[in-house]
Amino acid sequence: MGEKIDKPASRVKRAGAKAAGKAPAAKRAGAAARRRVKIPYTPDEIAEIFRRFSVQRPEPESELEHTNPFTLLVAVALSAQATDAGVNKATRGLFAAADTPEAMVGLGEDLIREHIKTIGLFRNKAKNVFALSQALLARHGGEVPHDRAALEALPGVGRKTANVVLNVAFGEETLAVDTHIFRIGNRLALAPGKTPDEVEANLLPIVPQPYRRHAHHWLILHGRYVCKARKPDCEACVIADLCKAAVKTSDSPAELRPLPPGPPSERPQP
Repeated sequence: MGEKIDKPASRVKRAGAKAAGKAPAAKRAGAAARRRVKIPYTPDEIAEIFRRFSVQRPEPESELEHTNPFTLLVAVALSAQATDAGVNKATRGLFAAADTPEAMVGLGEDLIREHIKTIGLFRNKAKNVFALSQALLARHGGEVPHDRAALEALPGVGRKTANVVLNVAFGEETLAVDTHIFRIGNRLALAPGKTPDEVEANLLPIVPQPYRRHAHHWLILHGRYVCKARKPDCEACVIADLCKAAVKTSDSPAELRPLPPGPPSERPQP
């Protein structure tokens, strides 16, 4: 038997760095939590921010159309680099044809691709939808698992998608950081972070009960319709007096009242 030869230190270091890059999302989020920075809000101010969001939208819902946990999972997986409106337009026909993993596998990848060809990255997404449907049948009896690790093991499903499914389908207090929440976390200095994992790790612990269940939707809708990327609509903001964003243009909060359900474009006009 030959003598065992130790790897050069440089190779060991590179291997360690490579392994660290593949650390589970939960470990990355935990590391991010240890890097939390101080924020310019008191606990009372944070509680008031979410109290106002709760008055404005008492029962927020996902704007992705779905009928069961499976169609929710597919819709969220398709929403990467696409708008909810665009996904809904594509999935109405898709879900009419297949709203279970078995039906989706029966539909086949080619027809899935035809249904979703109007959204970005549709070829790869069709492949993932077909593969995750197969995986649900093979591993979970056709049911969407109520388990983060099992969800993230499905093709095309990452931490954000798993968080949405756990929150919307199963009522867990998760917070999926999309582009809107990432922007708000940094712009408002509520949860500064360089990555979605960091923003999630910094934001969720500061959200007080009983607001954690819906915080995900409140922040997304606020970012989508008020604290917009290019030009924040500060005059329509119910937390303008509390907001610490450097770009804000008003210190006067908008009238706090419940909003009708649905996107602004679909709300009944007075």
